[in-house]
Amino acid sequence: MRQKLIAEFLGTALLLTIVVGSGIMAEQLAQGNAAIALLANAIATGCGLVVLIALFAPISGAHFNPLVSVVALANREIPAAQFWSFLILQTLGAVLGVWLAHLMFDLPIIQTSAKLRTGLGQWAGEFVATFGLIFLIRLGSAQKLAHLGALIALYVTAAYWFTSSTSFANPAVTIARCLTDTFAGIHPSGVVGFILAQCAGAICGAWLANDLAPSAKQDLT
Repeated sequence: MRQKLIAEFLGTALLLTIVVGSGIMAEQLAQGNAAIALLANAIATGCGLVVLIALFAPISGAHFNPLVSVVALANREIPAAQFWSFLILQTLGAVLGVWLAHLMFDLPIIQTSAKLRTGLGQWAGEFVATFGLIFLIRLGSAQKLAHLGALIALYVTAAYWFTSSTSFANPAVTIARCLTDTFAGIHPSGVVGFILAQCAGAICGAWLANDLAPSAKQDLT
């Protein structure tokens, strides 16, 4: 259990360092070109996810996301005590990752975002992003897809571009990103709406994946 907790804490911290750090670097180098900045941010995040999932999946499952953990709990794949420990350490790790990115780029460590992300379109984007992520993880796991970690990273990279919200899809990430007034930030007033949309997307994604999984398994036999 100690190894699993360390893996979830460290993995989520490194994920947020990648997300926020690459966002800062991209914004600095793109010279006002938001498309180039988003492309750089998305590629760095996707590449980082491949590495993090490969490293930590054998230890903790590489959840890095409270919604992935709660779905695992609902499917009786992890005990309640492990879920709550994951939830706390994922959130703390995410915040630490944001602060580490600030430290590297000589920014104030403690800050909050001024970037407004709210409204029906943004919430719909978060619903779709999270639905797709949980659906992929659950159905891909049931089908024992090869290179599932890489598929998850590719989906996240694509979702940066095809969702209106740029795909947070993670409550711990959302909370941590309200603590950075950089390219990746979200104003604290938008956090609750994003998390509610993420929860709804996760429920629908998990339900549909569980519904399709038996037939998917049967087709493979």
